[in-house]
Amino acid sequence: MKSSLARFRVMAIIAGVMSLLLWFVDLPVAYLFNNPEWKAAVAWIPFVHGWVYFAYVIVALQFSVKAKWPIRKILWLLLAGTLPVASLIAERRVVRRYS
Repeated sequence: MKSSLARFRVMAIIAGVMSLLLWFVDLPVAYLFNNPEWKAAVAWIPFVHGWVYFAYVIVALQFSVKAKWPIRKILWLLLAGTLPVASLIAERRVVRRYS
């Protein structure tokens, strides 16, 4: 259980940082500024964010199944990876409870 908690912790932090980059760097550059150089510089963010979220979902599922959580709590944990700060909050709550 400790190793799955450690994997979840790492992926939740990475997913939170990537969500912050997506929401507060990539989206404003893509929709507010009309600078092709800036758009090209941040074009990697959505791609990496998608793969990181996919890994987050797998790791969160693995942890929640090992912790024997009910479906509602598992869905909450998976949805926490979609909002910029929610995965970081979920990580703190899970680590506080299971450490």
